[in-house]
Amino acid sequence: MNKILFPAQVKYLDRFRKEVDPLIKEMEEFANENNIPILDWQSADFLEQLILIFNPRRVLEIGTAIAYSSIRIARNLRKKGILYTIELSKDNIERARDNISKSGMSEKIKLLSGDALTILPKINKKFDFIFLDADKEDYARLFDFAMILLKKNGLIFIDNLLWHGFAASPHVPANFKRSTGFIREFNKIFMNQPNLKASIIPTGDGIGLGIKIK
Repeated sequence: MNKILFPAQVKYLDRFRKEVDPLIKEMEEFANENNIPILDWQSADFLEQLILIFNPRRVLEIGTAIAYSSIRIARNLRKKGILYTIELSKDNIERARDNISKSGMSEKIKLLSGDALTILPKINKKFDFIFLDADKEDYARLFDFAMILLKKNGLIFIDNLLWHGFAASPHVPANFKRSTGFIREFNKIFMNQPNLKASIIPTGDGIGLGIKIK
């Protein structure tokens, strides 16, 4: 098992995708060609809808990559909305800055360069919305920091919680066993967090969605 949906369902849903913005298409093609993980387009559409519904003023993204989701978030923020996004890879940061510049969203996106585990403890702001999509082995520790920074009634959105379908599969390829173990353990933490109303939604690669209730 290496997919969340059967191919027929994926093909069916793909029919409904509207015309893609040229920059978004360029980033999707670049990510695919260079094996850079970005948010599945259906999950990205869902993320945009949540931003429009929730209307956050301050958003934190942990894991910028090439700024694919950063740009999609920023384009849907309110007039004074701002996105802080953290990335470690120097190559990704260079590409992300270029994409952000092309998007015209430079004033709405603040790119923080470095290790999120080092940066997060130094942030003294609270956030209405947090998006976590980083190294799976760090998810539990990053989640702890995210919960401190998330406002009460704030929303957290986490990618890859079904992990190519392997989180729920008894048959996991050797090269996915370690990462699958991290995701399985994290899902237990996420779904049993006492101050979070949490769900795992089978969209894209599995989205964790939680509202901080206290």
